[in-house]
Amino acid sequence: MESPWDELTLAFSRTSMFPFFDIAHYLVSLMAMKRQPGAVTMAWKNPFSSWCTAMLHCFGGGILSCILLAEPPLRFLANNTNILLASSIWYIIFFCPCDLVCQAYSFLPVQLLAAGMKEVTRTWKIVGGVTHANSYYKNGWIVMIAIGWARGAGGSIITNFEQLMKGTWKPEADEWLKMSYPSKVTLLGSLMFTFQHTKHLAISKHNLMFFYTVFLVATKITMMLTEASPVPFGPFEDILGRMLFGYHQQFSPCTKKSETKSNGTGSSTSKPTADASDKLKKKHSKKTE
Repeated sequence: MESPWDELTLAFSRTSMFPFFDIAHYLVSLMAMKRQPGAVTMAWKNPFSSWCTAMLHCFGGGILSCILLAEPPLRFLANNTNILLASSIWYIIFFCPCDLVCQAYSFLPVQLLAAGMKEVTRTWKIVGGVTHANSYYKNGWIVMIAIGWARGAGGSIITNFEQLMKGTWKPEADEWLKMSYPSKVTLLGSLMFTFQHTKHLAISKHNLMFFYTVFLVATKITMMLTEASPVPFGPFEDILGRMLFGYHQQFSPCTKKSETKSNGTGSSTSKPTADASDKLKKKHSKKTE
């Protein structure tokens, strides 16, 4: 006999993402794309290029996971329903009369609702990526972590390649060089769901999905309401960085001492040469007199 809590979390884990949660994911992704410089101009001058970019924003995680698993990267095009849905949202965002969609999206409650629903889809993508990788590599936990992370946050990496092709890529915004908060929290979720799948984490999958989703939604809404910088993992990263990679600080005083010694010897050696030059100048002046 299952408890009411288990029934609740189990029903939550069986929630379908289509169509409402998928719509929220496409809406948030394409609104972020529209805010990029030159995106609106490109949509009017070259709609096909803008549409391709929009599909990368909407299905980038699936494309990257297919590439990593040596599957056809265009397999997402086989889902005609989702392609038509994402294309419709792209069209009304960029070509709606009087920009009504963007004006409606500017209301904070609408943004909070859409962002929260998008974070729910992130959990489902991570779980789907971990399960899909396990079907290829049984208990290959490194592959499972990589595919779960790619499925949940690979869109930002795919769009980096798209920006590189257009000549608008900026190294300081590269996910490989400086991971954003969504990439970090997706990597954390991929680790947890992989360990749960391999029986190294003593918690049921539906309970983990519920708790992880609540954490994602609560953190995202809090950051949007407070307009705080996305650094929930900042203190933990500093502590781990000092514990694991901060050993070089132990040798910094030694290097400073060696530098001061070298500077001291250099100054002491420079004094005799300066005195010698002064003596030569005095002798030369006497001779000229």
